[in-house]
Amino acid sequence: MQRTLVLIKPDAVRRKLAGEIISRIEKRNFVISAMKMLRPSRELMEQHYAAHKDKDFFEPTVEFMTSGYVIAMVVEGYDAVALVRTMMGATNPLNAAPGSIRGDLTISMRENLIHGSDSPEAAAAEIKLWFNELR
Repeated sequence: MQRTLVLIKPDAVRRKLAGEIISRIEKRNFVISAMKMLRPSRELMEQHYAAHKDKDFFEPTVEFMTSGYVIAMVVEGYDAVALVRTMMGATNPLNAAPGSIRGDLTISMRENLIHGSDSPEAAAAEIKLWFNELR
């Protein structure tokens, strides 16, 4: 069993795609062990993306992620980190495989619907950040 953090981003919530994304995760037989909807604070997003603070996309990403509601989930299952990232598809929609969430549903690199932790270590840190009640 492995845990990962999945965020359904503001563009997906605005476009009413949250149900479809959650359904895809559940159909893959993953367990959603925690879920909440919130409008993230700037502080939370700056902590979440702290590793990218010096990159040109940091500020626009923080602005985008604080622009609306986000659904945060802890997803559990066998090889959850790698499998969820495969389900998400490449960040660039031009490279996202058909059948993936981004391959089927997005056309923008910035507004790309979903975040999934990129390693088990990142998942542990991100879950702690977003779900401090699970410590």
